Amino acid sequence: MSDAFRDFEHAGWADPTVCAGYDDLLSGLTTQSIAPLLDAAHVTKGSVVLDAACGAGYAAGAALARGAEVVGIDFSAEQVRLAARRYPAASFVEADAGNLPFEAGHFDAIVSNYGVLHFPDPGQFFREAFRVLKPGGRLAFTVWDMPQQAKLYGAVLGAVASIGSQETGLPAGPPMFQFADAATSEKALAEAGFADVAVTRLPQSWRAASGEQILLTVKTGTVRMRGTLQRQRTEVLDAIDDAILDALEPYRTEGGYEVPMPAVLAVARKP
Repeated sequence: MSDAFRDFEHAGWADPTVCAGYDDLLSGLTTQSIAPLLDAAHVTKGSVVLDAACGAGYAAGAALARGAEVVGIDFSAEQVRLAARRYPAASFVEADAGNLPFEAGHFDAIVSNYGVLHFPDPGQFFREAFRVLKPGGRLAFTVWDMPQQAKLYGAVLGAVASIGSQETGLPAGPPMFQFADAATSEKALAEAGFADVAVTRLPQSWRAASGEQILLTVKTGTVRMRGTLQRQRTEVLDAIDDAILDALEPYRTEGGYEVPMPAVLAVARKP
């Protein structure tokens, strides 16, 4: 399961269209959690920081702005290219978060902004993070809240469940929202050796200019949602689109949409 899911994710994030779509359409949302993420990891001037699953490099760039020494890794060569172009003062490496190419005890802090939900084996990443952190170092990561609260996900999954098919043949991966549950995060981090685990929720909203932008986002700026929608029967696609927008109608504003998309932030310390 892990290899097939990893290959699926890797192929998705190797696509420049997906990377550009995620960056263009969702960075206004995903960057909202960066300041609390870095605060939780105690990133300050002089900190040696790893940004795991760095994507286009926004968390790495924010750590640089605090005076940290930053390395970013991503398994997508396209994301590494985008990040290096945007933040040339940081070092970016194509690498697997489950097999970190660093010596033990190297980093003061490790952060991952919406990366953990893409890993085929999050527990392996937690163990690797523990290994390469210095004693007293912190790991902090964000994931999306449950679909009942993260309304864009709720709208898409609800539309597929009611109109389409959940039997898509996509490779099975870890439950996407497992770490939205505080007890799951606490258990997984403790099993990797971490202490002082704390889990908090971050209220956030996603601003979309139009229904067309919402549909473009779910079809081009993600991997799992895009894959799910691509595998629906052609004759139900328009109805799924309509159901997604109907579910988000309560969040329509004068300027478009303001969709609740809260995050969950977990942080833990290496003793």
